[in-house]
Amino acid sequence: MSALRFAIHKTLETLQIYWELVRIMVPITIATEVMSRAGLIDIAAPALAPVMGLFGLPPELGLAWLTGMLVGIWGAIAMIFTLVPATSMSVADITVFSALVLIAHGLPIEQKIIQRAGPGFVITTIIRIAGAVAYAMILHHILETTGWLAEPLNPTWIPVVASTDWLGFLVGLLEALAVMLAILLALAWGLEVLKLTGIMALLMRILAPALRLAGIREETGQFTAVGLFLGISYGGGLLIREARTGNISPRQVFISCVFMGFAHSIIEDTLIVMALGADALGVLAGRLAFAVAATALIACVLRSIPDDTFFSWAFRRTKCEATAASR
Repeated sequence: MSALRFAIHKTLETLQIYWELVRIMVPITIATEVMSRAGLIDIAAPALAPVMGLFGLPPELGLAWLTGMLVGIWGAIAMIFTLVPATSMSVADITVFSALVLIAHGLPIEQKIIQRAGPGFVITTIIRIAGAVAYAMILHHILETTGWLAEPLNPTWIPVVASTDWLGFLVGLLEALAVMLAILLALAWGLEVLKLTGIMALLMRILAPALRLAGIREETGQFTAVGLFLGISYGGGLLIREARTGNISPRQVFISCVFMGFAHSIIEDTLIVMALGADALGVLAGRLAFAVAATALIACVLRSIPDDTFFSWAFRRTKCEATAASR
């Protein structure tokens, strides 16, 4: 295949994945915005207020976490200091809350993308929320017992909630979709270049020990790495394409998606919450260690589950995937 034909093929392939992601993101984003503007999120938020006590956090932050789970990380951080003054929080508080939001945010969109790769929407959403709760509780108890990070919070950045009309929202959505297309095309071409130059093999050798501990094999390693650094929309988008070829074991797809749920977009998202005052060890190093350990545990459980049960409860079976299941 000539270089030109290869570039055209790769572009058309990427555009197919992009269109699939657009079909997921646009209706869910608009529906969530309608819910937010109608006050439905505010109505549901009190149910989460008592849960904040599990993490030693003010009950008011329940609304911010619910908003983050439905809208995304930016929806959560924009509300934090309007609900609870920074002067009444500690570094430990913002670190624990950030851990919650970093693992469980943007669930309607991100889990729908995961679902298109095969794993069940409900089971992976439950796993992701449970992981957020478990890690935040562990972190809270460590910080409370040791007194570490108990100093008053002094954020370097306090987000300002920007009010916008529907036109502004739609323009922002179109801009986000345009950026997403550019990144997906760059990723598709860039991954091929990295493979040809051997750089991808080097990067995967560096990541391989941690991914192996988590139960992730080489076949899904590069897609997991994309999700780890750039986010579920990109890692999951590439995984959708590969999963449908039947070249990857459905169980490996599931484990990869679980890991990405616990740890994704670790550069951008981590820098955002660190600007709010969160501690890097808690929101990055600790979260990565938790993601590896929790995914390894789930992978261990998954190996003991019969195929019929796995495909009934955890994975949407297709013809290609049924062929790969025996691997």
